[in-house]
Formats: sequence, structure tokens, C-alpha cells
Amino acid sequence: MLQNLTGWHALVILAIILLVFGSAKLPALARSVGQSVRILKDETHDAADPQPATVEAVADRRAS
Repeated sequence: MLQNLTGWHALVILAIILLVFGSAKLPALARSVGQSVRILKDETHDAADPQPATVEAVADRRAS
């Protein structure tokens, strides 16, 4: 199903997102998605780590 998607499809999807959320909310939406991806990456990294991470260690990792 996803093999048939072209650049035009992506353009139409982006236009629909722009219409739904509006241009004022798109930067906040992108920032929120970026933070969510960063948290997911940290959590998956922590799951591979055998020792439990402390709050300070996670905060230090996010700061860098």
C-alpha cells in the first residue's frame, strides 16, 4: 500500500495538515513531535541499559 505513494501524495498530506492545524500551530506541533521522539530514544536506550537510570542521568543526557 505504501509503495504507491509519490511526492504528490506527500504534498497533499502536508496541505491537509496545514489546513487542519493552521500555520500558527505547526512550529509547536513539530517541537512536540521532536520532544516525543527524543524521549522515545532515551527510553529505548535506557531499556537496553542493565542499570536503572537516575533522574539526574537522564536530565544530563537530554541536556547534551
